Order: sequence, then structure tokens, then C-alpha cells
Amino acid sequence: MLIQLKNSESSAYMGLTGRKEKILQAVVDGYIENCQPVSSSEIREKHLPALSSATIRNEMAALEEMGYLTQLHTSSGRVPTAEAYRLYVEKLMPRRKLTRSELKIVKRYFNKKVTELDDVLKSTAKVISEITNLTSVAYVQNAEDATVLNIRIVRITDSTALIIIVTNLGVLKDATVHIGQGVTDEYCDQASRFVSEVFSGHKISEINKPKAIVKQVKKEYERVFDTVLRILKNYTHDEMFSDIVLEGSAKILEQPEYSNLKKAKAMLEFLDAKEELVPALQNSDDMNISIKIGKDNEIRDGMPECAIVTTSYNIGGVTVGNAGVIGPIRMDYSKVVSVLDYLSKTVQMLPAGESTQGDGQSSGTVVPDAEADQ
Repeated sequence: MLIQLKNSESSAYMGLTGRKEKILQAVVDGYIENCQPVSSSEIREKHLPALSSATIRNEMAALEEMGYLTQLHTSSGRVPTAEAYRLYVEKLMPRRKLTRSELKIVKRYFNKKVTELDDVLKSTAKVISEITNLTSVAYVQNAEDATVLNIRIVRITDSTALIIIVTNLGVLKDATVHIGQGVTDEYCDQASRFVSEVFSGHKISEINKPKAIVKQVKKEYERVFDTVLRILKNYTHDEMFSDIVLEGSAKILEQPEYSNLKKAKAMLEFLDAKEELVPALQNSDDMNISIKIGKDNEIRDGMPECAIVTTSYNIGGVTVGNAGVIGPIRMDYSKVVSVLDYLSKTVQMLPAGESTQGDGQSSGTVVPDAEADQ
């Protein structure tokens, strides 16, 4: 598993001894769990009984001077800084497996028919939010390089029909079109054959500049043609913000860090500004997991202090979107990374477009086997 930590500088960690690292890990773990300052006596009792409280206090003071810990009050224990979380994620974070109950949640969403890219991302976002109890976000990446394989038009009533577009990434989206009175099954079959012949083999980027293709369109199929173009246009960069999936926005208010009304308002405004979410979610193609902590997320002045952990999702070897969590810097990174990594493997096993049946349905996803924590 490759993890990308933005602005990471491993050389800055060279001055830490093994003992300091153990104490720092204990502080981060304790603060993640309870959101309360961690004292030297607590570290000695739970983690390092061989050390005296005085030794631990001295080491904590040194860590504070190095910028890894801070005190909210002179008489209180220490809390981690953003720099401490960066070190924790890169070097100290324990690896964990999903529990049996968490695996059941994944299976509940993915052991069923999933045919549209939108459904994949919605299911992914729901799972992430439910397991981590954090706000999750997901979006379909610019799919201009997807290739149209087949288009089905199915009569619904005498005046409406359902259009289903299948690409090498799967079913993009279906939509209803009002064609006019007297729609017959024969008309829908003919229209299906025609638009499939026109569009199949073309990338969405080619179809969205359709001068050559438009010349082939017969007058009676214009409404069908226009609907297909409208569906495909939604997968270009300019329209992608409307397809961002956000789950569990209210969960951000359950975190102690956002009990302050001003901080909560700033965070909710950030979540509502979808044009800002996409650049915050993007990560390098060669990294499985991207972790951005605190100032790493400052794409504009006034950004709320938070952490964003994301991963890319691939179907049939093609990256179709990103998903992850947005929450306080004090989040359970080990759990979040485990959830995202497992879901990434689950989505990779979804059937690609060529295994999608003609009626737009596909078989259920086989959730990958994994040893679960008890």
C-alpha cells in the first residue's frame, strides 16, 4: 500500500529516538481515542511501565520543543500538533484489518447489482461514512476517455423511452426521453441500432465535439441524440461538480473540534462549496492513499482546519473517481486507511463494461476475502 503524505519531509524526523517515537505514538493514539490531553502518568500506566513519569515528562517536553506536542494549559497533559499527525501517519501508525462487522457493512452495499458509475461512488461514500463515522465524499473523475460500447433504448410508455449508455467503464447513466406520441418497440429497436452504430467505438471526448457525428443523425432521432449528448456531457470536467457525492455531513458536528459555532460554520461552508472539494480530493496517480493534514489543505485563505484522506478507484484498470473522508485532524487514520484500501480492492473487482448485460444489469460484486479482526 503506497501512502502519499503531502509536503512530507522525512529528514525532519531524524532527531527522534525510539523512546520519543513510542511516547509520541502513545499521545496521538490516546488523543485520537478520547480527545483529551494525555498525561505522563497515563502513558506510563498504559504503554511504558518501565519508564518513570519524570523521564516521560522530560521526553514530552523535548517533543514539545521540537513542535510535535503542545499544552492547552500549563497544568494539563499534551496534545499532538499537525506535525505529530504527519509523523504518525508516515512512520508510527499501526496497520489494522477491518472487523467482521465492518466487512458485513461492505458486503451489504456491494454484494448486489451495481451497474452505474454513480451507484459505485454512492455506495463507496456510504460505506466509508458508516464505518468511519466521518463525513465522506466521492466523485466520478473526468471520464472523457471512456469509450461507448452500446446504447439501449427501451420503451416505457407510448411517448417516453429509457436510454441506457454502456461504456468500457460500465453503465454511465440512464435517462428518460420524451419522444412524442406513438412510440413503438420497433421504433426503439431501430433507434437503438442507429445510435449505437453512430456512437459505439467513440470516446466521450470525441462525442462532445460532434460536428462529424451530427451529420449522420436522422431528423427523427434528434431527441434521442440530444439526450445521449446531455448524459455524456455530465462526465466532462465542466459538469463534474454536480456529481459529487457527500455522505454524513452532519457527522462533522459530532466531533468535539467543531463544537465551536464559527469552526462548524466554516467546515459546513467548505463541504457545500463543491468546486473546492475536487482539488482537495485529488491525489497522485501512483499513490494508493493520499493524506493531507492541516495546512496541506489550504487551497484558499480561510480554509477550515481539517484532514482529508482519499484514494483513487479503478474499474477494469481505468481510474473512475476518488473517494475519502474529511474530518478533524484528530481522526483514526489507521481505521480510515484500512477502510479506503479495502474498498479500493472491492471496487476493482466490479464488472467492467464488457461484462455488462444488454439490459444494463450486471452480476453482484464479489467482495474480496480478507482476514478480519475479531
